[in-house]
Amino acid sequence: MAYPVNSGSPNAAYPASLSSYPTSYSGTFIPEIWSTNLVKEYYDGTVLNQITNTDYEGEITSHGDKVIIRTEAPVSMRPYEVGKPLETEFPTGGTIELLIDKGLYWQTGLDDVIRKQQDIDQMRLWAQRASEELKIELDSEVLAYLPANVHEYNTGHEAGRVSGNVDLGTEDEALTLDRDSALETVLYLMQVLDEQNVPETGRFIVAPFWVTTLLKLSELKAVHTTGDGTSPLRNGMVGQIDRATVYNSNLLPTNTPDNGDEWRSVILAGHRDAATFATQLTNTEDLRSERTFGDIMRGLVVYGYRMIKPEAMAAAYIR
Repeated sequence: MAYPVNSGSPNAAYPASLSSYPTSYSGTFIPEIWSTNLVKEYYDGTVLNQITNTDYEGEITSHGDKVIIRTEAPVSMRPYEVGKPLETEFPTGGTIELLIDKGLYWQTGLDDVIRKQQDIDQMRLWAQRASEELKIELDSEVLAYLPANVHEYNTGHEAGRVSGNVDLGTEDEALTLDRDSALETVLYLMQVLDEQNVPETGRFIVAPFWVTTLLKLSELKAVHTTGDGTSPLRNGMVGQIDRATVYNSNLLPTNTPDNGDEWRSVILAGHRDAATFATQLTNTEDLRSERTFGDIMRGLVVYGYRMIKPEAMAAAYIR
């Protein structure tokens, strides 16, 4: 049935009932309204910049760069004897290579038609999302690398350069933690660092959230433990424990145990001097797509990392 255009008369040529109209508004169409507010994404917290040094970051420019890091030369002490000539030493330090041999990229595209139909800047949002995902990717990779590269005296069942009797667990025989043993393990990690003469300022602890919960439930009330004379239980936060700043992370390496002996996760303790990390966003581009009508945004990040002072970091394997 065809309906003529309204000639001006209020009822001319129109059916009496609105439901008789052959239009989408008969009940089968629901108008869409696109909100300008987005559901926020939750990101894992990243700690890499807090636990590694980035002293050499400004020296890289592109993928494949190599940074030569010089180490201090030792100076020998010799006994002095009256009347005997002195021996001259010419100290020479070593070198460590930091190879920038890794890279990550992201590339996103937005069709012109989709852009015109939206009222939010998708490309900008995707760039922000890429930045967060990059930090998570890097943290996960480096945190998996660090425990396996600590000094031999700083992990295992016989840790301690001087004492040799500190049990920090292994992958095959991990420590079982509760609210008391969690605090003990952290303090033993500090002892291991002490025995390696690691500076007291600038120390850190990185632990899974379930471990820091145990720490909060333990007796963190003594001044020598909290380091600030006030119990951290006052506000539910773990700040300083025995000269170290405590960080939570969901990005530490994890393992699903098949039996009671295997490790579940790792606690790291150390100083920022232990490991170096360098990254640089070398390329960002906006360009027109060759295959569609739309824009492309992409970026390339190059990076490298290395344990340069393994005696300044310790690891406990836990379950």
